[in-house]
Amino acid sequence: MKRKMLGEYLWMKRQIFLFVFLGVVIYAFVGWLYGEAAETVLYQTFLWILFTGGILLAGFPSFCRKTEQLKYLKSALDEYLAEFPEAENKIEERYQEILIKMEQIRKKLQEEQGNRYDDLNDYYSMWVHQIKTPIAAMGLLLEDADPKQRQDLSLELFKIESYVEMVTGYLRTESLGGDWLLKEQDLDSMIRQAVKKYAKMFISKKISLNYEPVSAQVLTDEKWLVFVLEQILSNGLKYTGKGQISIYLEDEILVIEDTGIGIEKEDLPRIFEKGYTGRNGRTDKKATGIGLYLVKKIMDKLGHGIWIDSEVSKGTKVYLDLRQKKLEMI
Repeated sequence: MKRKMLGEYLWMKRQIFLFVFLGVVIYAFVGWLYGEAAETVLYQTFLWILFTGGILLAGFPSFCRKTEQLKYLKSALDEYLAEFPEAENKIEERYQEILIKMEQIRKKLQEEQGNRYDDLNDYYSMWVHQIKTPIAAMGLLLEDADPKQRQDLSLELFKIESYVEMVTGYLRTESLGGDWLLKEQDLDSMIRQAVKKYAKMFISKKISLNYEPVSAQVLTDEKWLVFVLEQILSNGLKYTGKGQISIYLEDEILVIEDTGIGIEKEDLPRIFEKGYTGRNGRTDKKATGIGLYLVKKIMDKLGHGIWIDSEVSKGTKVYLDLRQKKLEMI
Protein backbone atom coordinates (compact mmCIF):
# COMPACT_ATOMS: atom_id res chain seq x y z
CA MET A 1 0.00 0.00 0.00
CA LYS A 2 2.79 2.44 0.96
CA ARG A 3 4.69 1.55 -2.20
CA LYS A 4 1.60 2.33 -4.29
CA MET A 5 1.12 5.65 -2.47
CA LEU A 6 4.78 6.52 -3.01
CA GLY A 7 4.38 5.87 -6.72
CA GLU A 8 1.29 8.09 -6.84
CA TYR A 9 3.08 10.82 -4.87
CA LEU A 10 6.16 10.81 -7.11
CA TRP A 11 3.97 10.92 -10.21
CA MET A 12 2.06 13.87 -8.78
CA LYS A 13 5.41 15.69 -8.26
CA ARG A 14 6.71 14.87 -11.74
CA GLN A 15 6.85 18.55 -12.71
CA ILE A 16 9.26 19.22 -9.85
CA PHE A 17 11.47 16.34 -11.00
CA LEU A 18 11.47 17.79 -14.51
CA PHE A 19 12.36 21.21 -13.14
CA VAL A 20 15.24 19.78 -11.08
CA PHE A 21 16.52 17.78 -14.05
CA LEU A 22 16.50 20.83 -16.34
CA GLY A 23 18.13 22.92 -13.62
CA VAL A 24 20.94 20.38 -13.22
CA VAL A 25 21.51 20.24 -16.99
CA ILE A 26 21.60 24.04 -17.31
CA TYR A 27 23.90 24.40 -14.28
CA ALA A 28 26.31 21.74 -15.59
CA PHE A 29 26.34 23.38 -19.02
CA VAL A 30 27.07 26.85 -17.58
CA GLY A 31 29.80 25.40 -15.32
CA TRP A 32 31.38 23.71 -18.29
CA LEU A 33 31.32 27.00 -20.25
CA TYR A 34 33.09 28.82 -17.44
CA GLY A 35 35.59 26.01 -16.93
CA GLU A 36 34.57 25.04 -13.41
CA ALA A 37 36.01 21.83 -12.01
CA ALA A 38 33.87 18.75 -12.56
CA GLU A 39 34.08 17.86 -8.84
CA THR A 40 32.59 21.26 -7.90
CA VAL A 41 29.74 20.91 -10.36
CA LEU A 42 28.95 17.36 -9.22
CA TYR A 43 29.11 18.30 -5.54
CA GLN A 44 26.77 21.28 -5.94
CA THR A 45 24.43 19.19 -8.12
CA PHE A 46 24.35 16.50 -5.42
CA LEU A 47 23.47 19.09 -2.74
CA TRP A 48 20.72 20.51 -4.97
CA ILE A 49 19.19 17.05 -5.56
CA LEU A 50 19.55 16.16 -1.85
CA PHE A 51 17.83 19.38 -0.79
CA THR A 52 14.97 18.94 -3.26
CA GLY A 53 14.55 15.25 -2.34
CA GLY A 54 14.37 16.16 1.35
CA ILE A 55 11.58 18.64 0.72
CA LEU A 56 9.66 16.07 -1.33
CA LEU A 57 10.07 13.33 1.27
CA ALA A 58 8.96 15.70 4.02
CA GLY A 59 5.66 16.15 2.18
CA PHE A 60 5.04 12.41 1.72
CA PRO A 61 3.55 11.70 5.21
CA SER A 62 1.08 14.56 4.71
CA PHE A 63 0.12 13.09 1.31
CA CYS A 64 -0.46 9.67 2.92
CA ARG A 65 -2.68 11.13 5.66
CA LYS A 66 -4.73 13.11 3.16
CA THR A 67 -5.11 10.08 0.88
CA GLU A 68 -6.36 7.92 3.77
CA GLN A 69 -8.79 10.64 4.83
CA LEU A 70 -10.18 10.95 1.31
CA LYS A 71 -10.58 7.15 1.04
CA TYR A 72 -12.49 7.18 4.32
CA LEU A 73 -14.66 10.06 3.13
CA LYS A 74 -15.40 8.15 -0.07
CA SER A 75 -16.65 5.15 1.91
CA ALA A 76 -18.86 7.34 4.14
CA LEU A 77 -19.67 10.16 1.74
CA ASP A 78 -23.17 10.97 2.95
CA GLU A 79 -22.26 11.36 6.61
CA TYR A 80 -18.78 12.83 6.62
CA LEU A 81 -18.45 14.92 3.48
CA ALA A 82 -17.91 18.07 5.56
CA GLU A 83 -14.82 16.55 7.22
CA PHE A 84 -12.40 17.19 4.37
CA PRO A 85 -8.69 17.33 5.21
CA GLU A 86 -7.42 20.89 5.53
CA ALA A 87 -6.90 22.45 2.12
CA GLU A 88 -3.31 23.28 1.26
CA ASN A 89 -4.18 26.05 -1.17
CA LYS A 90 -7.09 28.08 -2.54
CA ILE A 91 -7.67 25.70 -5.46
CA GLU A 92 -8.23 22.71 -3.13
CA GLU A 93 -10.44 24.91 -0.96
CA ARG A 94 -12.61 25.83 -3.97
CA TYR A 95 -12.94 22.17 -5.01
CA GLN A 96 -14.06 21.25 -1.49
CA GLU A 97 -16.65 24.03 -1.51
CA ILE A 98 -18.01 22.81 -4.84
CA LEU A 99 -18.27 19.20 -3.62
CA ILE A 100 -20.02 20.24 -0.40
CA LYS A 101 -22.49 22.35 -2.41
CA MET A 102 -23.17 19.45 -4.78
CA GLU A 103 -23.80 17.13 -1.82
CA GLN A 104 -26.26 19.64 -0.33
CA ILE A 105 -28.13 19.77 -3.66
CA ARG A 106 -28.15 15.95 -3.89
CA LYS A 107 -29.58 15.60 -0.38
CA LYS A 108 -32.27 18.18 -1.14
CA LEU A 109 -33.30 16.37 -4.33
CA GLN A 110 -33.28 13.05 -2.47
CA GLU A 111 -35.50 14.48 0.24
CA GLU A 112 -37.93 15.92 -2.33
CA GLN A 113 -38.06 12.60 -4.16
CA GLY A 114 -38.70 10.79 -0.88
CA ASN A 115 -41.55 13.17 -0.06
CA ARG A 116 -43.09 12.63 -3.50
CA TYR A 117 -42.86 8.86 -3.07
CA ASP A 118 -44.45 9.06 0.40
CA ASP A 119 -47.33 11.12 -1.01
CA LEU A 120 -47.82 8.66 -3.88
CA ASN A 121 -47.60 5.70 -1.53
CA ASP A 122 -50.20 7.23 0.80
CA TYR A 123 -52.53 7.91 -2.14
CA TYR A 124 -52.37 4.37 -3.53
CA SER A 125 -52.62 2.84 -0.06
CA MET A 126 -55.83 4.83 0.47
CA TRP A 127 -57.06 3.83 -2.99
CA VAL A 128 -56.42 0.12 -2.32
CA HIS A 129 -58.23 0.39 1.00
CA GLN A 130 -61.24 2.16 -0.52
CA ILE A 131 -61.54 -0.03 -3.63
CA LYS A 132 -62.01 -3.14 -1.47
CA THR A 133 -65.47 -1.93 -0.40
CA PRO A 134 -67.05 -1.81 -3.90
CA ILE A 135 -65.28 -5.06 -4.79
CA ALA A 136 -66.85 -6.77 -1.77
CA ALA A 137 -70.25 -5.24 -2.64
CA MET A 138 -69.98 -6.50 -6.23
CA GLY A 139 -69.23 -9.97 -4.90
CA LEU A 140 -72.43 -9.93 -2.85
CA LEU A 141 -74.48 -8.62 -5.79
CA LEU A 142 -73.17 -11.39 -8.03
CA GLU A 143 -74.76 -13.96 -5.75
CA ASP A 144 -78.16 -12.74 -6.98
CA ALA A 145 -77.10 -12.28 -10.61
CA ASP A 146 -78.34 -14.29 -13.58
CA PRO A 147 -76.58 -17.69 -13.45
CA LYS A 148 -75.71 -17.36 -17.14
CA GLN A 149 -73.79 -14.15 -16.50
CA ARG A 150 -72.50 -14.94 -13.03
CA GLN A 151 -69.49 -16.94 -14.20
CA ASP A 152 -68.26 -14.29 -16.63
CA LEU A 153 -68.86 -11.47 -14.20
CA SER A 154 -67.12 -13.39 -11.39
CA LEU A 155 -64.11 -13.90 -13.62
CA GLU A 156 -63.92 -10.16 -14.39
CA LEU A 157 -64.26 -9.33 -10.71
CA PHE A 158 -61.44 -11.77 -9.98
CA LYS A 159 -59.24 -9.92 -12.49
CA ILE A 160 -59.96 -6.63 -10.72
CA GLU A 161 -59.00 -8.19 -7.40
CA SER A 162 -55.76 -9.48 -8.97
CA TYR A 163 -54.88 -6.01 -10.24
CA VAL A 164 -55.49 -4.55 -6.79
CA GLU A 165 -53.23 -7.22 -5.29
CA MET A 166 -50.55 -6.31 -7.81
CA VAL A 167 -50.71 -2.66 -6.74
CA THR A 168 -50.47 -3.74 -3.10
CA GLY A 169 -47.51 -5.98 -3.94
CA TYR A 170 -45.78 -3.14 -5.77
CA LEU A 171 -46.15 -0.80 -2.80
CA ARG A 172 -44.87 -3.43 -0.39
CA THR A 173 -41.84 -4.38 -2.45
CA GLU A 174 -40.64 -0.76 -2.29
CA SER A 175 -40.10 -1.32 1.46
CA LEU A 176 -39.67 -5.07 1.61
CA GLY A 177 -36.99 -5.06 4.31
CA GLY A 178 -39.27 -5.39 7.35
CA ASP A 179 -41.97 -7.52 5.78
CA TRP A 180 -40.63 -11.02 5.39
CA LEU A 181 -40.37 -14.16 7.47
CA LEU A 182 -37.83 -16.75 6.37
CA LYS A 183 -38.20 -20.37 7.40
CA GLU A 184 -38.42 -23.85 5.94
CA GLN A 185 -41.60 -24.05 3.87
CA ASP A 186 -43.37 -26.89 2.06
CA LEU A 187 -43.16 -26.07 -1.64
CA ASP A 188 -46.23 -28.15 -2.54
CA SER A 189 -48.34 -26.18 -0.07
CA MET A 190 -47.35 -22.90 -1.67
CA ILE A 191 -47.96 -24.24 -5.19
CA ARG A 192 -51.42 -25.43 -4.18
CA GLN A 193 -52.27 -21.99 -2.76
CA ALA A 194 -51.36 -20.31 -6.04
CA VAL A 195 -53.20 -22.90 -8.15
CA LYS A 196 -56.32 -22.69 -5.98
CA LYS A 197 -56.51 -18.94 -6.49
CA TYR A 198 -56.62 -19.37 -10.27
CA ALA A 199 -58.78 -22.50 -10.33
CA LYS A 200 -61.76 -20.64 -11.81
CA MET A 201 -59.61 -19.22 -14.59
CA PHE A 202 -58.23 -22.68 -15.41
CA ILE A 203 -61.80 -23.95 -15.70
CA SER A 204 -63.11 -20.93 -17.60
CA LYS A 205 -60.33 -21.06 -20.22
CA LYS A 206 -60.41 -24.88 -20.34
CA ILE A 207 -56.66 -25.07 -19.66
CA SER A 208 -55.46 -28.26 -18.00
CA LEU A 209 -52.97 -28.37 -15.15
CA ASN A 210 -50.18 -30.94 -15.19
CA TYR A 211 -48.84 -31.07 -11.65
CA GLU A 212 -47.55 -33.83 -9.40
CA PRO A 213 -46.35 -33.09 -5.83
CA VAL A 214 -42.65 -32.20 -5.82
CA SER A 215 -42.07 -33.11 -2.15
CA ALA A 216 -39.53 -30.37 -1.48
CA GLN A 217 -38.74 -28.02 1.40
CA VAL A 218 -37.34 -24.53 0.72
CA LEU A 219 -36.03 -21.71 2.90
CA THR A 220 -38.15 -18.75 1.89
CA ASP A 221 -40.95 -16.38 2.83
CA GLU A 222 -44.27 -18.11 2.20
CA LYS A 223 -46.35 -15.01 1.46
CA TRP A 224 -43.91 -13.52 -1.05
CA LEU A 225 -43.11 -16.78 -2.84
CA VAL A 226 -46.83 -17.52 -3.21
CA PHE A 227 -47.19 -14.03 -4.72
CA VAL A 228 -44.42 -14.90 -7.21
CA LEU A 229 -46.11 -18.19 -8.15
CA GLU A 230 -49.44 -16.42 -8.59
CA GLN A 231 -47.93 -13.82 -10.92
CA ILE A 232 -46.29 -16.50 -13.05
CA LEU A 233 -49.50 -18.53 -13.26
CA SER A 234 -51.44 -15.36 -14.10
CA ASN A 235 -49.11 -14.63 -17.02
CA GLY A 236 -49.28 -18.23 -18.20
CA LEU A 237 -53.07 -18.22 -18.17
CA LYS A 238 -53.27 -14.81 -19.82
CA TYR A 239 -51.13 -15.82 -22.80
CA THR A 240 -52.27 -19.43 -23.20
CA GLY A 241 -55.33 -19.83 -25.39
CA LYS A 242 -55.46 -23.61 -25.17
CA GLY A 243 -53.31 -26.43 -23.92
CA GLN A 244 -51.87 -26.83 -20.47
CA ILE A 245 -49.66 -25.45 -17.73
CA SER A 246 -47.15 -27.81 -16.14
CA ILE A 247 -45.41 -27.48 -12.78
CA TYR A 248 -42.49 -29.79 -12.00
CA LEU A 249 -38.93 -30.05 -10.64
CA GLU A 250 -36.01 -30.31 -13.04
CA ASP A 251 -32.56 -30.80 -11.43
CA GLU A 252 -33.83 -29.20 -8.20
CA ILE A 253 -35.16 -26.20 -10.14
CA LEU A 254 -38.91 -25.51 -10.08
CA VAL A 255 -40.25 -25.11 -13.62
CA ILE A 256 -43.60 -23.58 -14.59
CA GLU A 257 -44.24 -24.28 -18.25
CA ASP A 258 -47.11 -23.19 -20.47
CA THR A 259 -48.09 -23.89 -24.08
CA GLY A 260 -48.97 -20.28 -24.82
CA ILE A 261 -47.91 -17.82 -27.49
CA GLY A 262 -44.32 -17.57 -26.22
CA ILE A 263 -41.95 -14.61 -26.06
CA GLU A 264 -39.78 -13.18 -28.81
CA LYS A 265 -36.05 -13.90 -28.36
CA GLU A 266 -35.18 -10.21 -28.53
CA ASP A 267 -37.62 -9.50 -25.67
CA LEU A 268 -36.19 -12.10 -23.26
CA PRO A 269 -33.22 -10.03 -21.98
CA ARG A 270 -35.55 -7.18 -20.98
CA ILE A 271 -38.66 -8.93 -19.67
CA PHE A 272 -37.79 -8.20 -16.03
CA GLU A 273 -37.39 -4.47 -16.64
CA LYS A 274 -39.92 -2.20 -15.02
CA GLY A 275 -42.66 -1.25 -17.48
CA TYR A 276 -41.26 -3.33 -20.35
CA THR A 277 -44.04 -5.26 -22.14
CA GLY A 278 -42.37 -6.41 -25.35
CA ARG A 279 -44.26 -7.54 -28.42
CA ASN A 280 -46.94 -9.34 -26.38
CA GLY A 281 -47.55 -6.18 -24.40
CA ARG A 282 -47.95 -4.14 -27.55
CA THR A 283 -50.58 -6.63 -28.69
CA ASP A 284 -52.27 -6.75 -25.28
CA LYS A 285 -52.95 -3.06 -24.57
CA LYS A 286 -53.77 -3.82 -20.92
CA ALA A 287 -50.28 -5.16 -20.17
CA THR A 288 -48.38 -3.05 -17.61
CA GLY A 289 -44.91 -4.61 -17.50
CA ILE A 290 -45.06 -4.61 -13.70
CA GLY A 291 -45.76 -8.29 -12.90
CA LEU A 292 -42.42 -9.81 -13.92
CA TYR A 293 -40.58 -6.77 -12.57
CA LEU A 294 -42.09 -7.47 -9.14
CA VAL A 295 -41.34 -11.18 -9.47
CA LYS A 296 -37.66 -10.54 -10.20
CA LYS A 297 -37.35 -8.00 -7.43
CA ILE A 298 -38.88 -10.33 -4.86
CA MET A 299 -36.80 -13.30 -5.99
CA ASP A 300 -33.63 -11.22 -5.67
CA LYS A 301 -34.58 -10.09 -2.18
CA LEU A 302 -35.24 -13.68 -1.12
CA GLY A 303 -31.95 -14.88 -2.59
CA HIS A 304 -33.63 -17.05 -5.24
CA GLY A 305 -32.79 -17.21 -8.92
CA ILE A 306 -35.19 -16.83 -11.83
CA TRP A 307 -34.81 -16.99 -15.60
CA ILE A 308 -37.09 -17.61 -18.56
CA ASP A 309 -36.77 -19.60 -21.74
CA SER A 310 -39.38 -19.28 -24.47
CA GLU A 311 -40.16 -20.04 -28.09
CA VAL A 312 -42.80 -18.21 -30.08
CA SER A 313 -45.97 -20.26 -30.72
CA LYS A 314 -44.65 -23.14 -28.56
CA GLY A 315 -44.70 -21.78 -25.03
CA THR A 316 -42.67 -20.46 -22.13
CA LYS A 317 -40.69 -22.02 -19.28
CA VAL A 318 -40.07 -20.08 -16.08
CA TYR A 319 -37.26 -21.49 -13.95
CA LEU A 320 -37.23 -20.79 -10.20
CA ASP A 321 -34.02 -21.69 -8.40
CA LEU A 322 -35.14 -21.95 -4.78
CA ARG A 323 -31.94 -23.50 -3.45
CA GLN A 324 -30.48 -21.68 -0.48
CA LYS A 325 -28.25 -18.77 -1.44
CA LYS A 326 -26.97 -15.58 0.12
CA LEU A 327 -29.91 -13.29 0.82
CA GLU A 328 -29.95 -9.67 -0.31
CA MET A 329 -29.96 -7.66 2.89
CA ILE A 330 -31.81 -4.36 2.85
